Amino acid sequence: MADTPILEIRDVSSYYGQIQALKNVSLHINPGEIVTLIGANGAGKSTLLMTIFGTPRARTGQILYKGNNLLRLPPHKIATQGIAQVPEGRRIFPKMTVEENIMIGTLPIGDAHMDEDRQHMFDLFPRLKERRNQRAGTLSGGEQQMLAIARALMSRPDMILLDEPSLGLAPLIVRQIFSVLKELGKSGKTIFLVEQNANHALKLADRAYVMVTGEIRMTGTGAELLANPEIRDAYLGSH
Repeated sequence: MADTPILEIRDVSSYYGQIQALKNVSLHINPGEIVTLIGANGAGKSTLLMTIFGTPRARTGQILYKGNNLLRLPPHKIATQGIAQVPEGRRIFPKMTVEENIMIGTLPIGDAHMDEDRQHMFDLFPRLKERRNQRAGTLSGGEQQMLAIARALMSRPDMILLDEPSLGLAPLIVRQIFSVLKELGKSGKTIFLVEQNANHALKLADRAYVMVTGEIRMTGTGAELLANPEIRDAYLGSH
């Protein structure tokens, strides 16, 4: 694993109006790692992912992706840098078909690999192949999450950011989603995962950070944090 981080966040603060959402956040992710960020609802986890993509724009600090400062780029340009986001709530296009939604993922890179990559997505998510001609809005929540991940992968990103992929899904579907993420990690994809389901996230992750009210309070390997009594009491509960 390379020593130079693919993503490095240095002392980043961001605000919604006058309210500070992130307070001097620093973390790094190495190529090929699965890193998770856990914390309670409202801790600022999703805000950090959105700040990486420029909305809101960080007011202080640096966000370096492959050594380039993303703060210099408008949000639509960030998507062309080899980084893709699966947003909270999926945000698929409900009136378009499953296949059309997948194709939209090629917008940042063009359609040179479209047929090959679409077939790969159907191999990765057989349910999407079965439903390729259905309107995306008719899919179950789990299928929509699979579609959102497939759409992001169509841009051939080196790194994928996922915001609460287990949110609102049945336990069986959550296990399927995390199984896919594990396979992506094995294939060399770098993954930054924001999750409230700390149990699944820490079992999957190489390393993890804990965020409390906009600040990073703890870091360690996934196994270390899983075994930490403080983390177990605060985030694992009955999982």
